[in-house]
Amino acid sequence: MTDSRASRRRASGLRAVRAGAGATVLGLFIVGVAAAALVPWPTIAREPVAVTALPEPTASILSCSGPLLAAGRDAGDAARLTEAAATDISAATGSDAPDATAERLAAADVADGTGPDALTALPIDGTRTDIAAAGSASAEDEDLRGFAASTCAPPLMESWLVGGSAVTGASDLLLLANPAGVTAEVDLTVYGADGPTVPAAAAGIIIPPRTQRVLPLAALALGEENPVVRVNASGAPVQASLQASITRTLLPGGVDQVGVTAAPATTQVIPAFTVTVAPGEEGASEPATVLRLLAPSADSEVTVELIPIAGGTPESHAVSLAAGVPAQVELGALGAGVYRVEVAAEEPVVTAVWTTTGFGEGDDFSWHTAPSVISVPSLVAVAAGPSPVLAISNEGEDEAVVTLSGVSGEAVSDVRVAPGTTARVPVEDASVYRLRADGGVVRANVTYRGPGALAGYDVLPADAAAEPVVVYPQ
Repeated sequence: MTDSRASRRRASGLRAVRAGAGATVLGLFIVGVAAAALVPWPTIAREPVAVTALPEPTASILSCSGPLLAAGRDAGDAARLTEAAATDISAATGSDAPDATAERLAAADVADGTGPDALTALPIDGTRTDIAAAGSASAEDEDLRGFAASTCAPPLMESWLVGGSAVTGASDLLLLANPAGVTAEVDLTVYGADGPTVPAAAAGIIIPPRTQRVLPLAALALGEENPVVRVNASGAPVQASLQASITRTLLPGGVDQVGVTAAPATTQVIPAFTVTVAPGEEGASEPATVLRLLAPSADSEVTVELIPIAGGTPESHAVSLAAGVPAQVELGALGAGVYRVEVAAEEPVVTAVWTTTGFGEGDDFSWHTAPSVISVPSLVAVAAGPSPVLAISNEGEDEAVVTLSGVSGEAVSDVRVAPGTTARVPVEDASVYRLRADGGVVRANVTYRGPGALAGYDVLPADAAAEPVVVYPQ
């Protein structure tokens, strides 16, 4: 009994000693940590290993919209598409570069169609080759009439098409070209009065290699008056464009080939468009000039400035946009002349302006999209057509000095563009120029005007320079 109690007392004392020792160690640990926090620790800074590599230059590829197309000429097959007018292409590569090779893409949806041209320029001495091309066509038929001009553009993984209509009288066509040697798959998002939708016919569109697909816009957006289409490609990039045409009481009211507009941004500029219908003229009671806007992702307050290029009082329009719903703004009874559009928005937007020569027999219309900024020397292809003019806008704070030269380097002219203005330079049709801008923030388009003819397209920045890529090895 006594030994047992003694053993329990020894065990209890041992536990007390251990507890006391533990508390002492814990206290020392806490004091040590507190002291360490006050003493600077040694640091080791290691810069990440970075390797700068210049990508191997690849071929420069452009795809054109192709011939003008007509639907419904076969009474037994109203949906059948046929060619209505061939396209005349003007193209050139940079100085000392061989001509681009042209390949005719398959026209999978056009009866006996010849398809659009795709142009390829191979790199030279480790440098990618600059290339530019544009095409034009005229139709004088009972069901299709007008003049169309468009730039041949590089294929993209994402494109925005602002223009066209799917109401009664419109026969608009969506053109999707795959100039690559692998299959592309395309998904289309149609923005309309009910917001963005992906119709069943717009998902998983397969475009075989070196082929153009043509889809009626009405099959994607039936009844939409102001559609905007986003084109997303996988597998291979595609070149997207839109053929717009309209018939009013059995009379053709014009035709146009509409290229992609600049990606969504809070600032968009359309350098120039031409108004030919003066207030009070026959047909001018209808809106002869309208602007289409879309804020794809968020509600946005937008200010639209309409500026006469030859001088005069600018007009300002305030527009409230609901996310994903296109809006069409009538730009008033504008006098005949040339105008610039500046769009400033709280959230990124896309835009284009529509104008017409009138609403009677023999009239034509044109969509003018917003070009991207030109920050490197670029080629400008001028398609054949009436009275072409190169319009150069400068939205920067400094004056821009723009040099135009021939492809081989011979000087043509120097143009000074003051901040917030547009300069217009007459150019020769069926020709190619080189444009170099110093200073300012420059965008440009080419416009055409003639009897019953109206057209225009953007000047695309050169795609020839491959930027260095910084690689961080793991």
